[in-house]
Amino acid sequence: MSSKERPTLGGTRIKTRKRNIAAPLDPAAFADAVVQIYLDNAGDLELVAKSIESSDLNFSRYGDTLFEVVFIGGRTQPGTVKPDEGDRHPYSVIDCEPKREGILPSVIYVQKILRRRPFLIKNLENVMQRFLQSLELFEDNERKKLAIFTALAFSQKLSGLPPETVLQPLLKDNLVGKGLVLSFITDFFKEYLVDNSLDDLISVLKRGKVEDDLLIFFPPAKRSADCFSEHFTKEGLLSLVEYNAKKMFEVKLKEMKSALTAQITEETDISEVIETVKHSVKDAKLPDVEIVRMLWDVMMDAVQWSGKNQQQNANAALRQVKTWAKLLNTFCTSGKIELELMYKVQIQCYEDAKLMKLFPEIVRSLYEQDVLAEDTILHWFRKGTNPKGRQIFVKSLEPFVNWLEEAEEEE
Repeated sequence: MSSKERPTLGGTRIKTRKRNIAAPLDPAAFADAVVQIYLDNAGDLELVAKSIESSDLNFSRYGDTLFEVVFIGGRTQPGTVKPDEGDRHPYSVIDCEPKREGILPSVIYVQKILRRRPFLIKNLENVMQRFLQSLELFEDNERKKLAIFTALAFSQKLSGLPPETVLQPLLKDNLVGKGLVLSFITDFFKEYLVDNSLDDLISVLKRGKVEDDLLIFFPPAKRSADCFSEHFTKEGLLSLVEYNAKKMFEVKLKEMKSALTAQITEETDISEVIETVKHSVKDAKLPDVEIVRMLWDVMMDAVQWSGKNQQQNANAALRQVKTWAKLLNTFCTSGKIELELMYKVQIQCYEDAKLMKLFPEIVRSLYEQDVLAEDTILHWFRKGTNPKGRQIFVKSLEPFVNWLEEAEEEE
């Protein structure tokens, strides 16, 4: 080669590694292909599932688009629920009748897809979250269909679908405020309870992290026990009404117990404690029987026990009874409530080894402090119905009962 000749690249091919070439996203073409499968099989979901299984479509890349086609019959505009340009089919969830018979086949169809391609569960979550966060963009009957699909998905234990990621998106303030969430969740509850128990439903709600406060589904102005009861009674969900009443009762009782424990531990003036209890009872509408049971628990929980020294434990328990007898007396307003208190004492003395031998002394102390009437003690002795340790306690209480009967005869 002459020194004046210059090298040339003519005819030389520069190779590009394939991994550096990114194919452009084309969800529209994917959506059209899936829609065509629906149309070719006239909406027969059994045949559609087989055709999708044998296709070479890129599901890992277009999983969200797949479920958009399942739910609304075609692709949606990016980030919305509005239909985008492209083909559509009339066999989607939104196009079904708002009944389980029409929607259940779609749930089973999705289940088949997920069993073959479990990685698509995340795409199903994405699409359901987006749709549920946009309930206001759907018509009433379309929201009902989404509710039925969601209920059936959990009822059929749709592979790996977590309640938390589906139910939490509902709790947007604007959706709740408009009553859309209450309408949706009511349809969801009614459909789910067709084939499942209330315990099953509570389990789903617990996993969805919404079980603790079902009033959260109600618009702020209607978040009350009365509104809850009225709404779900009208919808025929009496078991849910009863469950919520019990749940709210337990929550209020727990809050009240916590406040009283602090007051008793700090030895707050008894008159102040009584006023606190009265206010809580009025506010929470708690029955006196439950109040007295709770008061006894709080009193005994606050005792400073001294380990294995039985006499010191006995002295501490009796001192506690004497100190707070006025509190018990304020709420033992009838023989029935006094009897329930005796049963409460009986059960605790039976279950707590420290108190087993103290039953007659506690009963005598409660009598001397005017908490228990003579008639109540005699009724328990002769006709008590709770069997826990009854034979032992009747025998141990017999000397005191004999004394009562003798005093009564003398009078």
